[in-house]
Amino acid sequence: MIYWLAPVRRTRLIGCGEPLRTVAAIAAGLAPLVVIGLIPTSAGALPLYARQTGQPCATCHTTFWELTPFGRRFKLGGYILDGGDWTGPPFAVTLQSPTYTHTEAGQPGGAAPHFGPNNNFAFQQVSLFTGGRFTDNLGAFIQGTYDGVFRSFAWDNTDIRFAKPIKFDDHTLLWGVDTNNSPTVQDVWNTTPVWSFPFISSELAPTPTAKTFIDLVYAQQVVGLTGYAFLDDLFYLEFGGYRPLSNDTQKALGINPTGQSPINGVAPYWRVAVEPNFGNHSWEVGTFGLVSKVFPNGQSGAGTDSFTDIGIDTQYQYLGDPHTVTARVAWIHENHNTSASQTLGLADNSNNQLRFLNATLSYIYDKTWSFTGGRMSIGGTPDATLYGTFTGSPNSANWISEIAYLPFMRGGPSFWPWLNARIGLQYIRWDKFDGASTNFNGAGRNAHANNTIFGYVWIAF
Repeated sequence: MIYWLAPVRRTRLIGCGEPLRTVAAIAAGLAPLVVIGLIPTSAGALPLYARQTGQPCATCHTTFWELTPFGRRFKLGGYILDGGDWTGPPFAVTLQSPTYTHTEAGQPGGAAPHFGPNNNFAFQQVSLFTGGRFTDNLGAFIQGTYDGVFRSFAWDNTDIRFAKPIKFDDHTLLWGVDTNNSPTVQDVWNTTPVWSFPFISSELAPTPTAKTFIDLVYAQQVVGLTGYAFLDDLFYLEFGGYRPLSNDTQKALGINPTGQSPINGVAPYWRVAVEPNFGNHSWEVGTFGLVSKVFPNGQSGAGTDSFTDIGIDTQYQYLGDPHTVTARVAWIHENHNTSASQTLGLADNSNNQLRFLNATLSYIYDKTWSFTGGRMSIGGTPDATLYGTFTGSPNSANWISEIAYLPFMRGGPSFWPWLNARIGLQYIRWDKFDGASTNFNGAGRNAHANNTIFGYVWIAF
């Protein structure tokens, strides 16, 4: 079964042409759904991926939902591979329910509206997916999500791509054009922000204040267009850019634009990687990045801030039977010119830096049991006004461990062979939170108070 899943991640086009661009953006966003509704399913064009390909989950995933080399090539190839005989509706559904969140100390005032300080059960999310093969070279992944914690519906990860292979001499070049709504949503390695571990997180657990701009800050607020090429199944290159969606467009798609720092112009994005495969081994090394000029908090009177995010990543996979191992490391350095924010009284410094590390190691036994441990840290220049933390520091760090049971990776039960599920238990231990190990909020709360146990059931069908 082939799914790419992520929680809903929550900058505007300015000028006299705004209403026209708003209508055009909405039309562009809805056009794929209209096309899907008009194409007859008897043509075999749009069952979702597992039903479309006739393959079990384990063909494209090491776990629900980390990708294998085959799965990465399916996505790069435009989601068009067929082989199945499904003629039903071109939709899939995922449920994150029930979930349970316990923190070492309760959160004063409640973990979220309508929830208590601790020991919360939640219907966290339900997502509806459509996409798959439209034509011989055009396919998509389209997701909409209802957030059961914050009781809202919005469009979610969207990736539409045209791909075509070319053969010349002894070489093969797969090239494509991709449009999407979040930097790195189009990426195929599980190291970049949208698809990195943890694959599911509690919406009711505390999270640090600071994060790099490429790390989901723009998710669902932008539209991007990139071109890519994959040479000889080895060298990958991608380049393009992102523009903000207008406030009206975002509202129409369920996104609240309040407090956003919209991009000024186009934000260039790049991705370069090399991935040799030898026997049961696969090893990727690459870089990615985003350069953005933004109006801080939407205020244009003082000019723009600028963000330069540069990431370096590597991923190793051993795909054996019954043993599978995946090691993932990503490091992001962000240089943030905050001169406009300083002028507006939104920052103390004229320049800040952030450094982010996410390193994890997973072992999967018999495609059924997954064990993962990892380390996350973020640190950088202190700026009390910018981050709003009691310490003024953005530094946070944790250890994470997870065990997950995956009963249907080789195929679901006879009554519904496309069913998949992930049943897991996570533990997150915070060494430092918002700049300190003790009294990080000025009210006596220590970092360990945010240690979290998160249990979940994640079902896809």
